[in-house]
Amino acid sequence: MTAADRPVILYDTTLRDGTQGENITLSLADKLRIARMLDEYGMPYVEGGWPGSNTKDIDFFAAARTMRWETAKLAAFGSTRHRSNAPADDPNLRELVAAETPVVTIFGKSWLLHVIEVLGATPQENLDMIADSIGFVVDHGREAVYDAEHFFDGYRADRDYAIATLRAARQAGARTLVLCDTNGGTLTDELSRIVDDVRGAIDGDRNAPAVTWGIHTHNDAELAVANSMAAVAAGIRHVQGTINGYGERAGNANMVSILANLALKTEHDLVPTGGGRL
Repeated sequence: MTAADRPVILYDTTLRDGTQGENITLSLADKLRIARMLDEYGMPYVEGGWPGSNTKDIDFFAAARTMRWETAKLAAFGSTRHRSNAPADDPNLRELVAAETPVVTIFGKSWLLHVIEVLGATPQENLDMIADSIGFVVDHGREAVYDAEHFFDGYRADRDYAIATLRAARQAGARTLVLCDTNGGTLTDELSRIVDDVRGAIDGDRNAPAVTWGIHTHNDAELAVANSMAAVAAGIRHVQGTINGYGERAGNANMVSILANLALKTEHDLVPTGGGRL
């Protein structure tokens, strides 16, 4: 099956990225109720939070294990291991596995500026951190989604290194690679060009496993929905967003607009089928 034949799969991150918006505070009961509504709607992926960052998210995943989910696969979100830790000794990775979700989404650094100045790591150490972290969750039987944080900034700074981070994640077992416009400043034409170039480079590797390409956009240039739609037109088949575009700074891609546009204005097959209960 070619990318053009694959359905577009929606991945909701309201309960994680959306809660970083100004004046948005959710109780544990709120999070469980919203997760249930998203599941009833038909959302195939629901990112529940970052269990390594706060006790509320740990409690959310504990409660979620007692609930029956009709359509949604729950995802726990977290970072790559600390550069000084072995995977099995890394508290963040241990909490991700302990959440017992079928999906774990790992974010890693794509931009050498962040690798060197924020992580204090060498370029190779960062590649090892990505591979080790993905490998750890895959070895524990989880579906691994890799979020390439600040990918478009990293690509502009050093194309080959940014692409190398994706190869490290794929080699370790990630089968969904998500290109993140974390600053939200990429214009649509440039985003489409970069998506085309990156897909061509990675998909052209000989004897490499096939991956599903994803997009995660922020709205600082008021282009998050437009960029998500353009990414789908360029072959992306996994789209992340939040209900009403909630999120930090100017917000995230508005999942409501994206699913309606895809369901009503394109010929793409969509998961949830038909866009869900429109």
